Amino acid sequence: VTSRRAKMAAAEERVVGAAPAGYTALAVKFGERQRSSHCLLVKEHQVREGTGTAHPPRRTLFVLNVPPYCTAESLTRLFTRCGHVQTVDICEKPGLGEKKEKLTSKFFNCKTVTGFQVAYVVFRKPSGVQAAKALSREGPLLISTESHPVKTGISKWIASYAASVVDQEELKAEVDAYMQDYDKKMAEEEAKAAREEGVPDEEGWVKVTRKGRKPGLPRTEAVNLRVLEKEKQKRARKELLNFYAWQHRETKREHIAQLRKKFEEDKQRIALMRAQRKFRPY
Repeated sequence: VTSRRAKMAAAEERVVGAAPAGYTALAVKFGERQRSSHCLLVKEHQVREGTGTAHPPRRTLFVLNVPPYCTAESLTRLFTRCGHVQTVDICEKPGLGEKKEKLTSKFFNCKTVTGFQVAYVVFRKPSGVQAAKALSREGPLLISTESHPVKTGISKWIASYAASVVDQEELKAEVDAYMQDYDKKMAEEEAKAAREEGVPDEEGWVKVTRKGRKPGLPRTEAVNLRVLEKEKQKRARKELLNFYAWQHRETKREHIAQLRKKFEEDKQRIALMRAQRKFRPY
């Protein structure tokens, strides 16, 4: 048993030490009972000069192989021993690190993470990056503790399912707040357009808006469907009407027959009117 444990430990050391060129391997564990360690690959984040980025050079640690259940808070606690951590940005894939808009909704535009990710850890001082790379000399680092657990396995699935159940009252409150902001924004735009109507700009051009008795149709989904259905019916009538030459000839014959029938009926009606007419000169 002792030799088997020694072999497993040696294998773990070989896996952890086998890092790509330029990267440093950090062995971490997400639980005290976890036997095998997970490998995080870290290096100093470098960008080209003049590239706009939210991750400053020499103070940013680039982390690869971040599991989807590893949160920004757990990475912050892991690297706090190396120095003050300003921000931790977890992304789906490496990028320029431009500032992203913060999601204000917990119900909409929420993407589910399924694979491993990358992280950018920004320290206050450049010494924090070097201290983080030096953590490879220590044993496996423990990320999940009793006071700050990282949910994995079945506990993570249970938490994900519980989070998927939507609170109707909270959702309604968020939708109402969004619609109020939208109505306010539209009212401000209409007021601005009313103020600028007929006023020339710097170049002397006057903006003309489409208003009147027949304004443009609102391009909603229902209106789009109705327009598409009408176009489809019109196209079908145009394509199927008189498709063959014999159909065209038959249509002409029927039209001429109807005209002759109507002409005869008109003649009979006129003759009847003449017969019923009475001559009264005085």
